[in-house]
Amino acid sequence: MLNNILYGDCLDKMKLIESNSIDLIYLDPPFFTEKVHTLKNRERTKKFSFCDNWGSNQSYAEFIKARIEVMHSLLKDSGSIFVHCDKNGEHIIRAILDHVFGENNFQSEIIWSYKRWSNSKKGLLPNHQNIYFYSKSKDFKFNTIYKPYSETTNIDQILQRRARDKNNKTIYERDCSGEVKNGDKKKGVPLSDVWDIPYLNPKAKERVGYPTQKPLLLLEQIIELVTSEEDIVLDPFCGSGTTCVAATLLNRNYIGIDESLDAVELSKERLANPIKTESNLLKKGRESYLNADVDALSYLQDINFNPVQRNKGIDAILVEQFEGSPILVRVQKKGESLEQAASFLSKAMKTRKSKKSFLIKTSNNENLFDAVINFDGMEVVLSPALLIAEQINKS
Repeated sequence: MLNNILYGDCLDKMKLIESNSIDLIYLDPPFFTEKVHTLKNRERTKKFSFCDNWGSNQSYAEFIKARIEVMHSLLKDSGSIFVHCDKNGEHIIRAILDHVFGENNFQSEIIWSYKRWSNSKKGLLPNHQNIYFYSKSKDFKFNTIYKPYSETTNIDQILQRRARDKNNKTIYERDCSGEVKNGDKKKGVPLSDVWDIPYLNPKAKERVGYPTQKPLLLLEQIIELVTSEEDIVLDPFCGSGTTCVAATLLNRNYIGIDESLDAVELSKERLANPIKTESNLLKKGRESYLNADVDALSYLQDINFNPVQRNKGIDAILVEQFEGSPILVRVQKKGESLEQAASFLSKAMKTRKSKKSFLIKTSNNENLFDAVINFDGMEVVLSPALLIAEQINKS
């Protein structure tokens, strides 16, 4: 049954799954929209549709409750459930989850925020959906995911240790001589409950034409948050198979269920040839709208660092530390001498109490009379372009 898509009503098919065996259940059930949803594939050769007409709150609630109760029995004690919904049925789903899983096991209401432009009706444009996150017990598995600091974060907030005063207010912690203490190494900011993940645009290679298809980036984040490799992920309303594809890409096992034969066949096709659309917004980050030196930061690919905004002396701070102090990085700018760049970085080292820094040299246009760079703790490293040029000259 593992790593398979089952055809049929999930209420029946879930009874074939062993109790207490599932690590994560994600479901994107009907949203109580009282509509029939249809969409054609990219080639316009096939139409996918499903009915979301219920007639009453009670009919919809009974349908969801019967299935949520079975899902509860399938989860391990360390397992979690994520239920996707929007404004139409969220009040019903939240009440059912509170009843079945218990209010104390409610963990988060995740807001999936995205940009979609429409002038279809009067009022505020709906640019988010809700995902309710419940655990089966207090001993649920959870992997903290870190994101970059906000562009408004002050550099002192990254570098300096915090404490609380007698009034329980946050202050910078100081040593016996009154000097502010450096903080521990910082990985970034823990993931919040508002997720800015782009909606799949109509031309995305990943899009297959299923009406409710969600982006792989969304499902990957959910799976990474509460599972480990080889864990089992269940999607009882798998639709186009996004959850199962994401699980496969992340080396998790999966079980998908859908009562639409078209959806089952589509899911199997995607699993045979998974396609993931990279989001330029997420790939480049919001930095493209900020004043961090994107060109400078490009030299730090595959290194864990925190970009620094609005600072003349530093382009980045490495996540790793040196002897309890921050490691600062600066890249030599166009038209700037190496001595000028080193001077800016040296001042930053003194201000930030850094014992180690790296200055990335990008230009060989140095004057013969320029001073030799010799600042304690500062190392000058050549950019890849200069390294290649140096090797060519040697040969």
